[in-house]
Amino acid sequence: MRLAALALGLFLAAVYALPAAAETYKTPQTLLKALYAFSLHSEDGDPDAPSLYSAFFSDHLNALIKADRDKTPEGEIGALDFDPVIAGQDGQPSGLRIGQPLILDNSAEVEVEFTNFEPIKLHYTLVKQGDGWKVDDIAKQDGEYPWSLGAIFGNGQ
Repeated sequence: MRLAALALGLFLAAVYALPAAAETYKTPQTLLKALYAFSLHSEDGDPDAPSLYSAFFSDHLNALIKADRDKTPEGEIGALDFDPVIAGQDGQPSGLRIGQPLILDNSAEVEVEFTNFEPIKLHYTLVKQGDGWKVDDIAKQDGEYPWSLGAIFGNGQ
């Protein structure tokens, strides 16, 4: 019995460690569920990727992150000093609720709510890229310090 439990644990760890790059997300909800599952079980990613979440991000967002990384002196943090998926530096989201997406052609807007020490509401902008959906922006519009990734990175300007 213990051997079976160990085998199952190793299998699940291997599944969560698989790169998400090969995955195509046919719906906004599928993308966001996979993104949050990945955030809970991934400690580190490809050091050459623009972000831990590059497989989930659009080409545009990855380019913004890479441009910021390229212009940031070695040893410094850069424009983004927190994890935008959990809206903080620490913690794990719980009680995830993914709203109904508003889809218009090849873009979608979706609200995501969860608790990470406090209630958090994020607004996702998704784009259809190739055969699936990707995150193009994340924004926190309420609270003392509202932000969006597009504004943080200056939309590449």
